[in-house]
Amino acid sequence: MTTPRDLLFVAMDVESSRTVERGDLSLALAGAELIDLLAAQAVSLDGERIVPGYRPSVADRLMDEAASSLDQQPPYESVGDWLWRRGRGLATAYLAALEAEGQLTQPRRRWMRFRTGELTLADTPARREAADRWTSGEPVLVSLVTALGLRGERTDNPPDVADEAVATVLAAVHGSVRELGIERQRRAIDEEAFSNIWRGPDG
Repeated sequence: MTTPRDLLFVAMDVESSRTVERGDLSLALAGAELIDLLAAQAVSLDGERIVPGYRPSVADRLMDEAASSLDQQPPYESVGDWLWRRGRGLATAYLAALEAEGQLTQPRRRWMRFRTGELTLADTPARREAADRWTSGEPVLVSLVTALGLRGERTDNPPDVADEAVATVLAAVHGSVRELGIERQRRAIDEEAFSNIWRGPDG
């Protein structure tokens, strides 16, 4: 399996009182894709710029799309720009892929965390492998899950990883999720202020 799929399995499985926003999950999934591309030597980082390497043969359709969407010309794309561009709608794409593969099923009770209607995870080897990776405390997966706030409050100090390029990607994921959260709060405040204007002083 891939890191994005493991992340999605864990995010849907882990016990948490926090609702995961689709936008946050999409950013984290894009970061997970980039980490797998680094591991496959399909890319390298020059500072924060993503430099394409050789094009690997990828069985996973979404990972293949990620590899094919890399900016091939200098000055290349920054990690942050990649997260925002590639991440657009990515959570929905991964959920659709899992559903098409039979990894999501109709549960007996309503499952709400991602607002996916009646769909929930089937008991599959892929799900169990992701759970094993999570329970082992693998730093990359732990850091990505932490960015989503599923282990309590989000932190600016994600788990250390030895690979500098991977650490750069993880830091960008945390920063982008935090930025999106701030923007979400700002919009909520603006909408409330707009509503108050229309309601008038008497409500």
